[in-house]
Amino acid sequence: MSTAQNGKRPETSDPQAPPETAERLRVARVGKPHGVRGEVTVQLFTDEPSERLAPGAELIRTPGRDTLDRSTTSLTVTGQRWNKSICLLRFAEVDDRDAAEALRGSFLHIDVPAEPEDDDGWYSHQIAGLRCVGPDGEELGTARELITGAAQDLLSVGTPSGEEVLVPFVVELVPEIDLEAQLIRLNPPAGLF
Repeated sequence: MSTAQNGKRPETSDPQAPPETAERLRVARVGKPHGVRGEVTVQLFTDEPSERLAPGAELIRTPGRDTLDRSTTSLTVTGQRWNKSICLLRFAEVDDRDAAEALRGSFLHIDVPAEPEDDDGWYSHQIAGLRCVGPDGEELGTARELITGAAQDLLSVGTPSGEEVLVPFVVELVPEIDLEAQLIRLNPPAGLF
């Protein structure tokens, strides 16, 4: 982070930039509209949707690659419900199907307090882009994301040939993550890569 000559943090041009003591966490991606009153389906990236997406929650929206509405705005959740296993959200700023359709593909974020350095948990955005190497230092690829699952989490690694390899995210196979060095050391079983 750069500092101004007077030692203070420089002003940012992004009015929605997280405070210094927080980090931005991606919690969902907006899917297709549901009904005619502005409700949307969402793909969840959080393990706490009832807390992080509860009515009253202020979300920061960033447009996806194909999103029609390109502005970055805040959205206030006014309703959350489940239709079978699909989470549906309603926002104060969206009141019809056309407005909901314009949000499709957008990512929803919240600002969370910065995690202590000694925390053993990882968010997907913290490890995406880190180099992955084998036990002897051989280049295996680049971490794409951490996929959370009901039974176990998986580390998605993009290999130099462009393939995706899913590595179970357990200490035996992923013994070291060094954020400073931008490196993940893997101990994959034979034949995985």
